[in-house]
Amino acid sequence: MSRKYFGTDGIRGRANTGAMTAPFMVQLATAVGQYFKDSAETRRVVIGKDTRRSGYMLENALTSGFMAAGLDVFMLGPLPTPAVGLLTRSMRADLGVMISASHNPHHDNGIKFFGPDGYKLSDKAEAEIETLLEALLNGTTEASSGEIGRATQLHNSATRYVEYAKTTVARSVQLNGLRIVLDCANGAAYKAAPEILWELGAEVIPLGIQPDGFNINKSCGSTHPDAAARLVRETRADLGICLDGDADRIILLDETGAIVDGDQIMALLATHWAKEGKLNHNTLVATVMSNLGLETHLKEQGITLQRTQVGDRYVVEEMRRGGFNMGGEQSGHIVLSDHATTGDGLMAGLQVLSILQGSGRKASELLRRFTPVPQLLQNVRYGAGRAPLEQEDVKAAIAKGEAALAGSGRLLIRKSGTEPLVRVMGESHDGAVLKTVVDDICAAIAEHA
Repeated sequence: MSRKYFGTDGIRGRANTGAMTAPFMVQLATAVGQYFKDSAETRRVVIGKDTRRSGYMLENALTSGFMAAGLDVFMLGPLPTPAVGLLTRSMRADLGVMISASHNPHHDNGIKFFGPDGYKLSDKAEAEIETLLEALLNGTTEASSGEIGRATQLHNSATRYVEYAKTTVARSVQLNGLRIVLDCANGAAYKAAPEILWELGAEVIPLGIQPDGFNINKSCGSTHPDAAARLVRETRADLGICLDGDADRIILLDETGAIVDGDQIMALLATHWAKEGKLNHNTLVATVMSNLGLETHLKEQGITLQRTQVGDRYVVEEMRRGGFNMGGEQSGHIVLSDHATTGDGLMAGLQVLSILQGSGRKASELLRRFTPVPQLLQNVRYGAGRAPLEQEDVKAAIAKGEAALAGSGRLLIRKSGTEPLVRVMGESHDGAVLKTVVDDICAAIAEHA
């Protein structure tokens, strides 16, 4: 199947270049509209976005393309990615679109598509859309003048999400007495997230809630939690919550400002749900990047860890295949399918807060579920047209590293699905051996980068 434009999470690139231009977006939307048009029940499309300035340009271009294909467009405004999945389904739309490059800087942007069930499109669907797109780039097959769709600005989309998010925890859950630092990364949740926590009774100390189109994820959010950590310590907060630009990821900070990653969050939620009989098949789905310590901890609790390739979409696919209701990634994508069709940082945070409030314990005591096996991750950027992993000396370095870690750890080497990077990750209880192995492999890759 062709994958010329789509990566592991939709289409992504630098704004106003390549695929992230207005003319390309018109053609892309027309192709996607054609793909859904024959099976469409309502001919509705909903479009959400984060706070990047380029998102407004791409939104208008996509709207034009969908209208040209004969579809009606509802523009949701800045909204978290999971809210777009939710509203696609609740508004009976045939298609949902999120304009966001997630945790990337403002100069990048991307497009994620959701089907009528609120789930991201499959690889097969994306490949078929690419085929239609290639045909469109060489001709025009748009709707007749009488079939042009309409565009409507929807003004209550954030309110719908706020009200739904509050229902994902029990009515008895009140966050009164909790002081929470909330970093919204100057992104899509800058309005909704503080409102939800405040309405549930928390004292909210907000950060990253003044987007200007260019400061999304800049020195803030889940990828840059230092400012939030300082604020947690300065204000003596009970917890810090750091979201990314489109709010589908979460990183927590305990009351000392120490980082709590997705693996620790999943360990807490999975064991809690298992004790309550809510964890389907006593199984958590995570990727190959999750720490060995998580797997050992879950096994001790009688919980199975089912691994997938990297990418929250593959976690979700495995959850749907096996009937599992919890999954996620070390990076902070937490998928709770009883409540959402994709990762939702805020909903995961609400689950943690409900446990914290009822435990009478400090976050540092509650959120340290296991001791991670030492893990080292390095990225090597490579040039266009290069294929470093196909080189014999690189293969030899990888084989040597696997032999060195055999029985005491593991090694994972993969190409990024969104950037021209090779990611080299190793785990071992022997830190010195681990560093030598990862450094040697990265050096070999760099020779061909």
